[in-house]
Amino acid sequence: MLWLSSPITNLLTREEFIGAHTVTENGRVLLDVPEDSALLAAAICAPRGEPSAVLEFADVAPVPVRNRVRARLWLAGWFAPEDGKLALRPTRVVLRQPSGAVVVDRDEFAAAAPDPLATAEARLLTHLADCHPDAVERLTRLVDPDSLHGALRIQPLAVDRHGLTLRIERARAHGDVRLPFHAPADTVTQLTERMHVLLGQASAASCPRALQRQRADGDR
Repeated sequence: MLWLSSPITNLLTREEFIGAHTVTENGRVLLDVPEDSALLAAAICAPRGEPSAVLEFADVAPVPVRNRVRARLWLAGWFAPEDGKLALRPTRVVLRQPSGAVVVDRDEFAAAAPDPLATAEARLLTHLADCHPDAVERLTRLVDPDSLHGALRIQPLAVDRHGLTLRIERARAHGDVRLPFHAPADTVTQLTERMHVLLGQASAASCPRALQRQRADGDR
């Protein structure tokens, strides 16, 4: 999601793009926008060729859950045409997660590397949710029983090299539980091994009483 503030018109315009950005090694964001984009027109017509703008990135869970936006990232900065694309020089970076919003240091943002499982996450989570609901239920044995009180549905919400996150939905609320891996996973093969370890730990654990009560109520 892109918000553009044009110094020429002093008007706020909004454009939405999907999969149109790349991030360079020095933290600049490159946008591949269509020729009729208001963003491109403002960059070309601006007196200094650098209109200000705010980019909003929404991290959406691939599995249908309540409140699917897992996080939002805002980048404020200046645009300039570069090799047929638009380059944003961030001056402020803000990350908002369920725990709250934090300002990210620009040097830390520039040095950040993408999670190695990011491109495979959607496929992995939807496969887990659609084809292995029994495995998801088994993983709840690793969750504090108090966190499962009143749970109506449990779905995989996110996975990265450090662990798996489950979304626990109740009648009027929801919460997330993190299941960390014993070691980082940098490939899908390593992730498979890490998941087998978690499932092995879950098999050795007792079934939470809260989940046992839910099963009993569902069988009536």
